[in-house]
Amino acid sequence: MKQFANNHFKLLGFLSTGKRKWLLASLSFIVLFLWGCHYKNNVTIGSDSTQQEKDSLTFLSQRYYSINSNFELYADSMQIERLPIKDSFVSLRKGDRIVVAEFNIHPTDTIDSIWVKVAHNQEIQGWIREKELVESFVPTDSISEAIYIFSHTHVSYFLITFAICITLLIARAFYKKQLKVVYFNDIDSVYPILLCVLISFCAVLYESIQLFAPQTWQYFYFNPTLSPFKTPLILSLFLAGLWTSIIVLIAVIDESFKQLRPIPAIFYLLGVLSTCIFCYFFFMYTTNIYIGYLFFFVVAFLFFKRIYTSIQYKYYCGYCGKKIQSKGVCPHCGKMNY
Repeated sequence: MKQFANNHFKLLGFLSTGKRKWLLASLSFIVLFLWGCHYKNNVTIGSDSTQQEKDSLTFLSQRYYSINSNFELYADSMQIERLPIKDSFVSLRKGDRIVVAEFNIHPTDTIDSIWVKVAHNQEIQGWIREKELVESFVPTDSISEAIYIFSHTHVSYFLITFAICITLLIARAFYKKQLKVVYFNDIDSVYPILLCVLISFCAVLYESIQLFAPQTWQYFYFNPTLSPFKTPLILSLFLAGLWTSIIVLIAVIDESFKQLRPIPAIFYLLGVLSTCIFCYFFFMYTTNIYIGYLFFFVVAFLFFKRIYTSIQYKYYCGYCGKKIQSKGVCPHCGKMNY
């Protein structure tokens, strides 16, 4: 065994530093993938449980929520049935909160065989179909509420309209006064285009989850978290992309006010905002028909091309302050740099 270990250490010794880094990175990715490809199941089945308890716990482990989960009614009103008394209902109004108390299966129900007992208080309790619960109630968590508002209201259309209006305003100002615009007449920083790439990446991941792993997103909706370390790999990448976008956005704001005057900086940031909104919805809708992946590779190529171009310019002109490839005559102002 000792000889076997020594041989492997010798083998790693012959590898170059770059190859060792790639090997360690690959192993780390494999470990991360295996560790983060599924959620932890919070429902545990004891060996001393009865068969009925095991069946109930197995059923609960297949739900996106469980007993004692809290919900808030977002529909205008909802009627819950006081079973086993037939045709006896009690009404809930928008904003009322309920807690899940019990599950039951009605095999003869052609609409939904799964019924859920909910309780608003000691007096107002009853049963409702799971389908109606999921459609009309939202988990009492700020993240779940934000997801519901963004997905089931007209907020997305407002954002699209806002982005179009801002884009037209910035385009008009750009042609008249030559204002700074992302990528085409950008500031001397890679952060703005990096922010657009990150937003596009998050949009592609979000729509990929909806296409290939909708159960993963439903579980996240009922059990939200901002930590990227206790979720499946694709959700970890999505959350990490959101956090990175926030950090890069702060860098964009800082660079904008450093390189531009206040008014042009505000116009430039509005242009960055509208570009990010456009990228998000563009890649979300195009990924739904699978061509968004191709567009994303194009955007990533433009980003790396921008980085490569930025690396080529190693010097700054001592007179106008713009980047130049080498010492000598500045192509922008014509001054000599020694």
